[in-house]
Amino acid sequence: MPYLLVIALQVACIVHLMRRGGNPLWVTALIFLPVVSAIAYFFVEILPGLGQNRHVRTARAKAVATLDPERELRAAHGALDLADTAANRLRVADALAALGRHAEAVPLYRESLRMTVGAPDIRTQGKLANALYETGQGAEALALLDESQEPLGQSERDRQQLLRAKTLEHLGRTDEALELYADVVTRMPGEEARCRYAALLIAQGWDRKALVVLEEVEKRMKRMDRQQRAAEADMYRWATEALAGLRAKGITA
Repeated sequence: MPYLLVIALQVACIVHLMRRGGNPLWVTALIFLPVVSAIAYFFVEILPGLGQNRHVRTARAKAVATLDPERELRAAHGALDLADTAANRLRVADALAALGRHAEAVPLYRESLRMTVGAPDIRTQGKLANALYETGQGAEALALLDESQEPLGQSERDRQQLLRAKTLEHLGRTDEALELYADVVTRMPGEEARCRYAALLIAQGWDRKALVVLEEVEKRMKRMDRQQRAAEADMYRWATEALAGLRAKGITA
């Protein structure tokens, strides 16, 4: 068994070398000194490249967040202790929001905006509005969105529109929320907008329209790999269950 492992290690390193067009002298070393040269090859040729791989970086970040979820919060507090700036207060607020501690994030977002010189930062206003929404302060969140300037980028405008739709739904302004959801789902990546739109349609008794939206979610889900689906696992789980419920009722498009 160890002999087979050595051969597999040799082959893996040589294949990597050939694909990358590396120094051919490695081939000689890997053949005549398989174990030592394979270890050296890993540290010299493979390991540095892993840091540049987007998937590796994402996996590493997720692992760190799982094992030590408050790491960024501690770092943000450390930076704020060194320099009480708008940017550092914003960093702490972002870290709190990422942990779901929106009530603690609200005053820090306010302070960051207050300390910012010149016109209020649109993105920070959006983050404050989201934190207000998450803490049930929908009316204030909507008022803040109304007074904020429209973001320049389409993706930022869509995120703001989704937040506005969620806030309107929270405030019971269903027709306005549905109109916004119907528009934003045509552009936004991810499935939050579609799932919220479908849920509101179901709540209003429009099962057939909801079915069409959820079938689009199902279609998109089938085109994704496991890692991509994991990012919005809760949304896909809800969509699958809601779709099955509609089909069980005999709803068709």
